Formats: sequence, structure tokens, C-alpha cells
Amino acid sequence: MADRATLEEAVRLQGERVRGLKQQKAGAELIEEEVAKLLKLKAQLGPDEGKQKFVLKTPKGTRDYNPRQMAVREKVFDVIISCFKRHGAEVIDTPVFELKDFDIAGQFDPMIPDAECLKIICEILSALQLGDFLIKVNDRRILDGMFNVCGVPDSKFRTICSSVDKLDKMSWENVKNEMVEEKGLASEVADHIGAYVKQHGGVSLVEQLLQDPKLSQNKQALEGLGDLKLLFEYLTLFGIAEKISFDLSLARGLDYYTGVIYEAVLLQSPTQQGEEALGVGSVAAGGRYDGLVGMFDPKGRKVPCVGLSIGVERIFSIVEQRMEASEEKVRTTETQVLVAAAQKKLLEERLKLVAELWDRGIKAELLYKKNPKLLTQLQYCEETGIPLVAIIGEQELKDGVIKLRCVASREEVDVRKENLVEEIRKRTSQYCIC
Repeated sequence: MADRATLEEAVRLQGERVRGLKQQKAGAELIEEEVAKLLKLKAQLGPDEGKQKFVLKTPKGTRDYNPRQMAVREKVFDVIISCFKRHGAEVIDTPVFELKDFDIAGQFDPMIPDAECLKIICEILSALQLGDFLIKVNDRRILDGMFNVCGVPDSKFRTICSSVDKLDKMSWENVKNEMVEEKGLASEVADHIGAYVKQHGGVSLVEQLLQDPKLSQNKQALEGLGDLKLLFEYLTLFGIAEKISFDLSLARGLDYYTGVIYEAVLLQSPTQQGEEALGVGSVAAGGRYDGLVGMFDPKGRKVPCVGLSIGVERIFSIVEQRMEASEEKVRTTETQVLVAAAQKKLLEERLKLVAELWDRGIKAELLYKKNPKLLTQLQYCEETGIPLVAIIGEQELKDGVIKLRCVASREEVDVRKENLVEEIRKRTSQYCIC
């Protein structure tokens, strides 16, 4: 008879097979056959002698993050949060970040907030060093005007808009087929749309479409093109116009957008040798939705609003994969110094010193062993990235000093105990350039 460990593994594998067949909606006969095999294996396994087993699983749709992954996430969030705050953002308790309310009395230029949102996206993606990126912009008024002049019935605007939105994933031929075969649009109307949505460029394309014999006769399209021209002027002043592409295929399927829409995409994943390319799609998106807030206002007032969202999970997966491929070390703590002992029977001195450092705001650790070897303590610092070691020894206690060691350079200096905090702060602020 097979040993218990082998049977347990067989039960586990057979259980996975049964679950897989159920998810695939396999035939009932096949599932019953495999369930019978599973029950037979469990019978061979026999009772578990009263031992209760606990299987820990994360809830569906969630995941656990280990310390290394959390360090990467915190780095990403720090970049995003600091960028928003640099632009005057305030935190609300959802929690979400939003730009400060703009005073809409008097002269209010609606394109300035849109331009600033695009600037924020550029700053975040540049700071995260994700590689080359491009931000595609369009305007829902231009889309609606385009559909109108192309002959799309009003009742089909939104459904045709959702088809156009798939052009970043599907060929024009497939999108056209969906419009004509599935949504009943006339083939010649689809061809008119195709002539527009294949175009992309900068402010020169905006100016070209302002002269378009059809679009120039549509009020909505004209308003959208006029605002986009102004937007590009502000983007030039912000120094980011070269990162922005006017793309007539960008549709953003959400109905509440009323004006400018945008979406940031990576031109190529930041792959390194031996690393597979990541197809991560867009990493940021947003737009203008002037009518949304008014839906919740008893008086129905129109409130100008812009918003953007950052694809944190997608960005995190890119950064994490890049670090794994490069085997880059990631610090999982912010410890500035390890309090160590050079000889035995110095636990009390270590505890007193680490408490003094904590009380002075220094991030410090010590090993929990009573008498750890000095080499073990130094190796711990190298493994965890702790930059400094404060070494207590019998001679140092007599002299009233602490030996401060830079882990990277292995340089050691004697520091008066009363000056230790200042020296640690000085050296860690210089990233331990010892």
C-alpha cells in the first residue's frame, strides 16, 4: 500500500482534476467517473485520526503580498501620492485623491484642469521609469459629431462608440464587421467612420479637421476640436506635447464623459534579457464629466469636473517583474541601524541603546538572541540592506563610545554616545556614503 504522503498527494491532484472538469462544464458522466476515483482514494486514505485540518485560502479576487511585494507597492504609491500632493491634491476618506476645487465664478478655463491631469500622468509614469509611453486624447463631442456626419442613427451612437473603443485590441476589419453584422450599421456608414478613426497625430491634425468640410459643419465637433486646440497650447507650455497623440479611435466606453478623454499606454514593456514581454494595456486614463455631479444635485447644477485613474495593479505587475528579472534587491524595512554586540553578555546594553534610539526617532533593530555572534549580526545587515551597525563592546563601554560601522564600505568609526543619533542621521541622509 502506498504511504500516506503519496495518497494525500494523489487525493489533492484528483480533487483539482474534478474541480477543473466542473469549471469547464464537462459531461456529467465524466465528472461522476472522476468523483468516484476521488472517493476511492479518500477511502484508502482512511480517517485522519481526529486531526482537524485547516486550509488557508485568500478570498476570491484578492491576493496576499509578501514583504518584498509590499515594499514595491509602497514605492509605487509613494510616487503617485507625492505627485498628486505636488499639484495641490487633498485626500478624501474614500480614500481617493482629487484636485482642489476650482473656483468656477468669473473666468474659468476648462482646459487647464485637463492639461494638468495629463501633466500628472506624465510625471507619475516618468518617475516610475516604466519605459516609453504615449497618452492618447480625444473628445466625446468630436466622436458624437463624427458619428452624426457619417450617418450613424442617434440610437446607435453609444453601441457604435463601444465598437470603436475596441480598435486598440482588434483590427479595423473586425470592428467594422461587428458594426455591420452584429449591430446593423450600413456598410458605407462604417467606411465613413473608418476614414476618420484611423487618423492620429498632434495639433496639426486638429487644425486639419477644423477645415474638414463635414466636421466643420457640426457644432459638437467644432466645440471639441476648438477645446483640443487650446489643450495642445497648454500642453506645449507644460512641456509634454510630444507625449500626447490626438487619436480619433479613442472612445472610452463610459457614458458619463462629456468632453476630453485620455488614456496612457506603454509603447513597450520594460523588458530585460530573459524576460517575457507584458501585454498590460493602458496604465492610466480619465477625462471630463461635467454632467455627472449634477445628477446628484437637487438643483441639477452643471459642475465642471475632470478625473483620472492610475492602473496601480498593472503598474505593480510591471515593476515587480522587472525587479525579479534583474534580481534587484528590494529593502523590505526602513531600518537605519542595527544595534549589535561584539562580545557575549551585552544583551542589557543592547536593549538600553536600541530603546534610546527609538525614543530619539531612529529606526533601529536588534537580533533577539541573547548572545549572537558578531558575524551573524553583520551578515543580517547585508542580507536585509541595513546601512549601519552600532557595535557595543566591552572596551567601547569603558571609553563611552559606540563603534559605528558602514555595512557597504566596512569603515568603522568611534562615536561618542551622545553624538550617535546625529551621526546616524547624517550618514543615512547621505544614503550611507561612508
